[in-house]
Amino acid sequence: MRRWFGVFVGGLVAGSVAGAGVFAMASGSTTGADVAGSDGPEVARFIEQTVPSGVRQVYDGGFTFYVGGGVAAFDCDDDNLADLYLAGGENQAGLYRNESSVAGDLAFTRVASAVTDLTSVTGAYPLDVDSDGILDLAVLRLGENVMLRGLGECRFERADDWSIDGGNAWTAGFSATWEAGETLPTLAFANYLEIAADEQNARDCVPSELVRPAGDAAFGTASALEPGLCALSALFGDWNASGRADLRLANDRHYYTEGSEQLWRVEPGAEPVAYGPDDGWQQLSIWGMGIASGDLTGDGLPEVVLTSQGDNKMQTLVGDGSAPSYTDVAIRAGTTAHRPFMGDQTFPSTAWHPELADVNNDGVLDLFLSKGNVSAQVDHAADDPSNLLLGRADGTFVESAREAGVVSLGLGRGAALVDLNVDGLLDLVEVNRSDNVRLWRNVGAGTAVEPQPLGGWLALRLAQPAPNVDAVGAWVEVRTADGVQKRQLTVGGGHAGGQLGWMHWGLGAAESAEVRVTWPDGEVGEWQQVAVQQFATIERGVGSPQMWVP
Repeated sequence: MRRWFGVFVGGLVAGSVAGAGVFAMASGSTTGADVAGSDGPEVARFIEQTVPSGVRQVYDGGFTFYVGGGVAAFDCDDDNLADLYLAGGENQAGLYRNESSVAGDLAFTRVASAVTDLTSVTGAYPLDVDSDGILDLAVLRLGENVMLRGLGECRFERADDWSIDGGNAWTAGFSATWEAGETLPTLAFANYLEIAADEQNARDCVPSELVRPAGDAAFGTASALEPGLCALSALFGDWNASGRADLRLANDRHYYTEGSEQLWRVEPGAEPVAYGPDDGWQQLSIWGMGIASGDLTGDGLPEVVLTSQGDNKMQTLVGDGSAPSYTDVAIRAGTTAHRPFMGDQTFPSTAWHPELADVNNDGVLDLFLSKGNVSAQVDHAADDPSNLLLGRADGTFVESAREAGVVSLGLGRGAALVDLNVDGLLDLVEVNRSDNVRLWRNVGAGTAVEPQPLGGWLALRLAQPAPNVDAVGAWVEVRTADGVQKRQLTVGGGHAGGQLGWMHWGLGAAESAEVRVTWPDGEVGEWQQVAVQQFATIERGVGSPQMWVP
């Protein structure tokens, strides 16, 4: 079903087609205090399994590790299970091999190695840089960033031969894309503050950097993205379905410079150019922490979630897509989440990692926001639980963290919603500053002993010949009797960490589905029938999906 809705901008109404949901005025509080009920979406229930999982990892440190604390979720040993690389700050980072049983309890074993057990790590992102079929890691640090080449069996080596200068900045964000005709990806590193010698006094924002290939085997000199406005997240994405990936930066306005969010036009062979008012880009100054994107209206274009201190933003594109003009719909959607839904409700919240994913498999994207005080800011909430906002068919969201069992009053930072035990339900990993990482297993409508599915689902992976074997930048459409869901495969965003692997889709009551891929170079594949409740690889040039059975 497709419906029309209006977005009010400056007194004018811009028509736009909506699919899975429409943005309507939320019926109650916009703090995230509305909770899932009998008339709302079914709540996915989680069981905490931190202790039995075997994960022992603490992100800690002083002022320079108040931000960061990311997790990379990816398969490093080719068993189709998502392994975890967790930042440590002043502590060593940790690589954890996933040994969970299928549809069972979460279990991990630490893989000790001088190569991965690095200190001063703020976060990491997986990416197959050299297209050899083995995922690599971009490790972000306070100081030199390190690129690690995957060797298989969760082994890595420093990829110094790629000639990427790791620099000496304070880095907390990363994203990557493949520009046309290039064998290697274009990389973006989101840099934060310049640090004084005592590592306590911040002075100026450090420009973020764009690193492009210099041939087929190495990278060239980094280009500064100036002005630098203290970036904490980066995301390459095709915001208007033009076939080009531009770069968003989430910037922290708090330090010395009244910064604003940025969108950089990235054309092959040209220097990046920041969009400005003449291009339709409106200045937005927030304490930018993280970025998430996903199509929430069914028009095939992604909305953008931006986390901050106080109210969070949800932006939707206005007009015909010729200009990057956005309006904020967070109030109408009920996603501002500007104060805690429980705990310390007097002061504003501090949100870090946003992630859009379907945790209850009803075919509508949900929104997770990790939260936690920077350290001990007295003007912001001390007890500030993370939000799990369930999406509803009308485009609004309802708070469900308490009902779902994922309430935590730690200092939340990076996070990941990922199916760790390949049962078709997204589990939750959350990094906490100065406390152990927490893991929750999604048991659907059941219990740990008897988990029950909530709705239909599908897990997809893409494959194409080198370069860019994982087809980063491709658009994937999943069609059922209820409509079409469309999503772009991206690397980046969140806060200090991301994932690459199975793309999870909730299908609700659908009994069958079709999949179509628009590959990164624009070639549109055929619709392919796919069985539901399945893991399937869509390989370019192959006429039918390749199924994997756990």
